Amino acid sequence: MKIAVVGCTHAGTAAVKNMAELYPEAKITVYERNDNVSFLSCGIALYVGGVVKDANGLFYSSPSELQEMGVNMKMKHEVTNIDTEGKKIAVRNLETNEEFEDTFDKLVMTTGSWPIIPNLEGIDLNNVVLCKNYQHANHIIEKAKQAKKIAVIGAGYIGAELVEAFEVYGKEVTFIDSADRILNKYLDPEFTNLMETEFENRGVKLALNQAVTKFVGREGSVEKVVTTEGEYEADLVILC
Repeated sequence: MKIAVVGCTHAGTAAVKNMAELYPEAKITVYERNDNVSFLSCGIALYVGGVVKDANGLFYSSPSELQEMGVNMKMKHEVTNIDTEGKKIAVRNLETNEEFEDTFDKLVMTTGSWPIIPNLEGIDLNNVVLCKNYQHANHIIEKAKQAKKIAVIGAGYIGAELVEAFEVYGKEVTFIDSADRILNKYLDPEFTNLMETEFENRGVKLALNQAVTKFVGREGSVEKVVTTEGEYEADLVILC
C-alpha cells in the first residue's frame, strides 16, 4: 500500500508516526514544502524573547527520525495538483524546479494553516512580516535587533506572547486588533482586563477596536501603521 502525506507539521508528524508503527508494510511518502517538521509555532515568542536559546528545542521530531522509521521524506517539495479519481499527485521540487507525478492508494492531507494576508496598501513594504513558522521566527529575531518601535497586529496568543517578549527587550510596542479586547476568542473579559492593564502598566500601547487600513513607508521600508482610529509609528510590523 502506498500512502502519500501532504504536509508534515503537527498532524502530519503524528499521522506518519502512527501509520509507520501500525502499517510497517506500507510505503509512506511525505511531501513537505519546508525543510523541517514538527515546529512548535506556539514557542516562537519564547525563541524571539531568548527564553529558548536553542531553536532545536522547538522541534519534537525531524526528517531524519521519520526517515529512520522507513518513511520516504520529500522535503522542500510542493504538491501542485491532486487527482483523487486517478489517485495521482503532481509534485514540484522547490530546489531544482523538477516536476514529476506519483501515485497513491491512500492520501493524507495535513497541510496546516497559513496567516491571512490582507490586501492593504503598503503590505509589501520592507519590515512588514508574518509570524507563523521557523523561518519567520528567525526573520523576526534579525529584524527586531535594529527595530525600536514595533507594531504587532492580531491579539491572539502568538501576538500577545510576542508583545510581552518585545516589551521585556525594551522595545516600544503597539498592540493592534479590530476587536475591543485582546484574546477575545479565548478568554473572558475578567481575565483579559487584567492582562490589558498589565500591558499598559509596562508601557505597551493598546490600539483596540480599530482595523488597519494601510501601511506607510519611506524608501521602501515601513514607518507607520494607519488604522480606522489613528496612526502609529513603527519600523517593524508583525502580522499575527
